[in-house]
Amino acid sequence: MKSQKKDKNAEKKKEYPIISINETDNMFVKARKWYQIRKIDAQKKRDEPKTFGESLWSWTKTIVGAIIVVMILNGLLIASFVVPTGSMENTVMTGDFLFVNKFLYGPSTPQVVPFINLPLPFYKFPGFKDPKQGDVIVFIFPGNRDEIAAKEFQYYLKRCVATAGDSLQVINKRVFVNGKEFALPEHGKFEPYTHDSQFEKVRTFPTGAGFTPDNYGPIRIPKKGDVVNITPQNWRQWEIFIKREGHEITYDGTTLKIDGKPGSNYTVQRNYCFGMGDNRDNSLDCRFFGFVPWDNVVGTPMVVYMSLPDKDEDSQQPYSLLDRILHMRISRIAKIIH
Repeated sequence: MKSQKKDKNAEKKKEYPIISINETDNMFVKARKWYQIRKIDAQKKRDEPKTFGESLWSWTKTIVGAIIVVMILNGLLIASFVVPTGSMENTVMTGDFLFVNKFLYGPSTPQVVPFINLPLPFYKFPGFKDPKQGDVIVFIFPGNRDEIAAKEFQYYLKRCVATAGDSLQVINKRVFVNGKEFALPEHGKFEPYTHDSQFEKVRTFPTGAGFTPDNYGPIRIPKKGDVVNITPQNWRQWEIFIKREGHEITYDGTTLKIDGKPGSNYTVQRNYCFGMGDNRDNSLDCRFFGFVPWDNVVGTPMVVYMSLPDKDEDSQQPYSLLDRILHMRISRIAKIIH
């Protein structure tokens, strides 16, 4: 008997209140009743038994919606960034988790699909300021020196040492911009030995210039509207730069052609800046891959919200995830980046 009673209760359908809108109701009462009816209808729909396919579709919509919201917030306001290398030590450390202000230099539409790292065409809105000397910047990696575009979408973190129109030169590790020394930042560092070998001359930007990381330049940071004189002697140095701006340049041993037409002058289309790591001798930066367009600068780090070292400082042995958590650098939490 008890079993039968339970079965009857289980079969009993859920009852919903019945609300009707009367002609005599005033406008506010009608609006309230209409809202209540909509809520009841939505509840009925939720209470209806769903097939596996319907449940799967509902979860898919929820997950996709959440990803889209995250992508929009990441593009417009604040994003999280994990420091992968020691190129900015000791200003920021490997394993620092940073909040990045993406509003300052101009918010943008989503730049990448989360989890699968698929780059998207994006539009960048005007910002409150342009990158300036001394700013710590997060930017989209433009590609290695001889690449028109990067093989993989990545964000890099460096310090802007020079910007559009500036003249930059490194003399015995000391950085000079427009003839004035740009001092090593407070927490920056470099090694006591030199990097002036033939190997270094071969791998720096631009191709064939013969610069080294310790003695680099002089070089002008391109500014929109600059007219560059291209010659048979220097065209290789400008080839990748021009192609990154969406144009073509060729030289057949006799004639220089820009976009298929004979010519020796190229007008720069965008503004650029030059980034270097505060850890000067252990930084893959603009000395090696070239100028960074302002459009690629997506934000500036604000604060460290977590810091997990990736290896033991003494033995240099990599940490497991558990070890990283156990050795969390509490002292770095809430550190302001500048």
